[in-house]
Amino acid sequence: MLSSSLLRLQLSPVTLSSHPKLSTSGTHRSPSPLPKPSTFRTHAFHSIRRAPLPIRRRTHLLESRKWRELCFICSYKPKDKLEASSSEKGSAVNWPILERWDVPWQWQTVSLTMLACGVSFALTGLVEAAALPYLGFQGGEVSLDEKAGILFAGQFTVTAVVLGVIYGITNTFQPLPDDLFRYDWKEPFDLRKGWILWAGIGLVGAIVAVSLLGAALAIFNGEPPERETDALVRLLPLIGSSGTSTAFLIGITGVLAPVLEETVFRGFLMTSLTKWLPTPVSVFITGAVFALAHFTPGEFPQLFVLGSVLGFSYAQTRNLLTPITIHALWNSGVIILLTILQLQGYDIRELLQAS
Repeated sequence: MLSSSLLRLQLSPVTLSSHPKLSTSGTHRSPSPLPKPSTFRTHAFHSIRRAPLPIRRRTHLLESRKWRELCFICSYKPKDKLEASSSEKGSAVNWPILERWDVPWQWQTVSLTMLACGVSFALTGLVEAAALPYLGFQGGEVSLDEKAGILFAGQFTVTAVVLGVIYGITNTFQPLPDDLFRYDWKEPFDLRKGWILWAGIGLVGAIVAVSLLGAALAIFNGEPPERETDALVRLLPLIGSSGTSTAFLIGITGVLAPVLEETVFRGFLMTSLTKWLPTPVSVFITGAVFALAHFTPGEFPQLFVLGSVLGFSYAQTRNLLTPITIHALWNSGVIILLTILQLQGYDIRELLQAS
């Protein structure tokens, strides 16, 4: 039997008149030759290339291309950034007390600056001593309150001159790193860099360390050293003499001296040494220089321990307020304690000699 498709072909024969080129009516037209296969493929390829894509299709391709580029940018990290991030993670694990400062000056600047600080300190004292007679202050005619006021004015002048020398030299290296000469009042009780928290820890540690060292020295030496050249002994006539004298002494020992000494020794010298030496070594060297600068050989061990504690506290917080606070509480606490003992009738000179 014939299939239904063949029946349909028989029922609907193709008429040649329906095709314009195959029509038998009128003039006979020879059919155009078919293109060669290679020519046809080339023509089809160029037609496909020239054929515009639909708008929706082109939009989708552009969006997908932009998305791939965005993902590549987000996921790309140069080698130096990868190393920096890995070093940051490593430093987060390490102790911040071991990190160094990135100072922009060389050893010549360090040497000349420390020399300039020493010369300015000495010259300022000589100028003050020479100017006092012209200001009407004679040595034997000055009261205790006036003497305390003169000492405060002298310490204020020395502090201003020496700090001016340091900041004048270091400002030529602007911009300085953020952790150099940093006085930050924020987050005082932060566990990692809280300046009040670590000042309290440092103060307790200094008291314990100096007390143990004093006991050990008393055991091995037998007799305590003479302290007649100690600056504290020279201030004994002013301690407890009046409220004005005590206030001036606290201003000298609890404010001006800590700001000056911590800025010079910890803020400049110690941070500069970390450019070439590990931070603990820089702390100990600065502690030794700090002890020698007081010109009291008998107190060198105690001052060295105190200077080391001040250095480590500064290395922990990167904030000069931490060692300044420890230094201020140490000095002013001694003045206040001696004043109380003086008012209670104790012989503080004998107590200091026995300690």
